[in-house]
Order: sequence, then structure tokens, then C-alpha cells
Amino acid sequence: MTTPLLPGQPLPSQFRKLEPGHGCYVSKDGILRASVVGHATIQDGTVNVTNGKPETSALPEIGAIVTGVVSQLTPQQATVNMSLVNNLPTPISSADFVGVIRVSDVRATEKDKVKIAESFKLGDTVKAAVLSLGDARSYFLSTADKHLGVIAATSEAGNPLVPVSWQEMEDEVTGVREKRKVAKPQV
Repeated sequence: MTTPLLPGQPLPSQFRKLEPGHGCYVSKDGILRASVVGHATIQDGTVNVTNGKPETSALPEIGAIVTGVVSQLTPQQATVNMSLVNNLPTPISSADFVGVIRVSDVRATEKDKVKIAESFKLGDTVKAAVLSLGDARSYFLSTADKHLGVIAATSEAGNPLVPVSWQEMEDEVTGVREKRKVAKPQV
């Protein structure tokens, strides 16, 4: 076991040629540094810094799968307040972790035909992947993969919606269909 590392501390030389994973980053000066208190370990060709305790919360990072609620819509994007990252709760309020799904990141195909208003509604629960850390206000998210998109929604009549296709959900009570970018359930 290596000596415990503190946030900002450079990793020992035997780890510096590896790709950074959880708990570490490459600083502006090109040095691999710890971002948490813990020990460096190698897994699948990446170096991770962990403290050995199971994670009870998570922060969004590139490639993470997040779950959140649509809080704002414009013709160009949907804003999502994230509450779960890789099925772990965010460490603080979901209002502090905001993601944006741009119209170009809703689907993998037929991007020119996508309309945000036909893909998401306010209050929809969405599963998305983190594309990039975005700017100071939000992360950039994508629902382009088939298992990403709306996972739970309520109809305009206030009833639960169930998926019936990739692009539609149906009101369980009235049978009325509404357009959404539906996530394929993972089995």
C-alpha cells in the first residue's frame, strides 16, 4: 500500500504515466495529482485514488450516467437538475448540479428533425450521459444512446406515462399518446 495522498498532492512516479481515473486529475502543469484523500491503485490501465470506503455520493464526471428532472425548456435545450450520478446521490442539492441537453445531443440520428418540445416536458425524469463538464453553470449531457432519455413522466392529464415506442409514451388511464425521447429499459 502506498503512502496516503492529500488533495492536490502529486502521485508517486510509478503512477504518473497512467491515465487518470477516479480521485485524480492532470493539473495545468501536466502533473498527475490526487483530488481526494486516499491511496493510489491501478485498475484497467488507469490510476484511481480511493480511501477504501464505499462511495455514498458521487460527482458528475465525463462518461457518468446521471438521472435528473427537466426543470427548464427552450427550443435549443432542456435543463436538467441532476440528483443521481451512476446511481449514487449527488452530495448536495440537485439544484447545484445542472445539466444541459442541447438539441444536437438528444438523438444519435436524424438530429436535424429533433425538437426539444417533442422530446422532453417539464418534470420528466431523464437518464443522460455526461458529455463534458461544460461551463461554470452546467454540464453538457446527451440522451443519444438508446438506453438514455425519459424514464418516467406524467401526462398532461396528470397520469403516469408508459413507453410504447422510442418516440412515444402513453397515458395509462386515458390512452392518449405524447411524444418523448424514450429510454430503452436496461434488463
